[in-house]
Amino acid sequence: MAHRFHPTLLREYDMRGVVGPMLGEADGYALGRSFATWVRRAGGSAVAVGYDGRLSSPMLEGALVRGLTDSGVDVLRVGLGPTPMLYYAEAELDVAGAIQVTGSHNPADQNGFKLVLDHAPFHGEAIQQLGAIAAAGDWLAGEGRVRDVDVMPAYVERLVRDFDGAAWRIGWDAGNGAAGPVVEKLVQLLPGEHHLLFTDVDGNFPNHHPDPTEEANLADLRSLVLSRKLDFGVAFDGDGDRIGVVDGLGRIIWGDQLLGLFAQVVLKDRPGAPIVADVKASQALFDEIARLGGEPVLWKTGHSHIKSKMKQIGSPLGGEMTGHIMFADDFYGFDDGLYAAVRLIRAAARLRRTVTDLRGDMAEMVNTPEIRIAVPEDRKFAIIEDLRDRLIASGAIVESIDGARVRTIDGWWLLRASNTQNALTARAEASDAAGLARLLAEIESHLRDSGVDQRLQAAK
Repeated sequence: MAHRFHPTLLREYDMRGVVGPMLGEADGYALGRSFATWVRRAGGSAVAVGYDGRLSSPMLEGALVRGLTDSGVDVLRVGLGPTPMLYYAEAELDVAGAIQVTGSHNPADQNGFKLVLDHAPFHGEAIQQLGAIAAAGDWLAGEGRVRDVDVMPAYVERLVRDFDGAAWRIGWDAGNGAAGPVVEKLVQLLPGEHHLLFTDVDGNFPNHHPDPTEEANLADLRSLVLSRKLDFGVAFDGDGDRIGVVDGLGRIIWGDQLLGLFAQVVLKDRPGAPIVADVKASQALFDEIARLGGEPVLWKTGHSHIKSKMKQIGSPLGGEMTGHIMFADDFYGFDDGLYAAVRLIRAAARLRRTVTDLRGDMAEMVNTPEIRIAVPEDRKFAIIEDLRDRLIASGAIVESIDGARVRTIDGWWLLRASNTQNALTARAEASDAAGLARLLAEIESHLRDSGVDQRLQAAK
């Protein structure tokens, strides 16, 4: 029987939507049938499956497993855990690919799937082709087997392999997401003093939403660090593939700043190496990579895009402003917030500085965080295309690799369509507050020309 996915479910680098209206049991089953058919036609026979702590995840995981086995693929179930634990299973177990049921950092009523095939992200046109396979009902049939596999202990041990960090006093905020049980095990293997917040998995997210790119979601961690006088704190998103950090003074270290910190260590061992960052990253990051002797590479936003580019050019380090950090120097090259936390502990020891001192060394840029602007799902890409055409026609200096990143005498601004939400995302960076205000006014003007009336705040 053929199945048509909701058109907005098939995203650029994963599948995501509102449970009920856009996503349900039938979608999980159809995805399983389609992915298993793809895997078998490519010569594979087994797939690893995991799921996060959202209330709808067990239902979707069950349907997914049925679909995979009904198309003749064996399933290794790794159970509840963060997405990078599932990535680890795919890298280490005898499987052709993997699927994680996760809504990542999206609202609690949403869920979705992240896919891996042959140790690489399964994204872009490949996801659209899965939709075509389902719509045609072009499924192989079979009787796959199911086996439960407990990979968490081995995954935690891998996180601390070759650990050479010092003992710090650290706060950990799992946000009631899927990383919580791993955090509890991880801190038992690390030196120092560890204070844990919200490690019990609860898909209602009763304390705060697990998205460390939103400053309000770091309030509990910041309070913990300041009240206990800790050295620093780390937080994770709902599926544990992204990290947020606050230093001992409660200052946030954003993802692009964190990437610059890690570049200091990685480029000591890999002189001249290319470091990949997304279009939302600060110009200060690209300047820092160049100063350190590395090759800064600007690339598309999206964890799948960054990982693919790193693999293509042999980059040992990449990441995004949103806290996806990928290490391919002595790790697997996938985004893992927990491993990034361990590497932060190690980096501070290697650089012989506290995290607070390292944050203090960073250039203070006048910029905005990522600003999300709600727009209808079916209009967001058209708005960006229209904007880009107008900018190019006007002679503006535009980097159009992902949305429009525009350079002006004041600095730069970015407007792009989110691949995970019904929104546009904006960011701007200038040399001073007056310049930033002019950049934001310019973005607002372009938005109005596209029928979007939105005031943008400069405060960070």
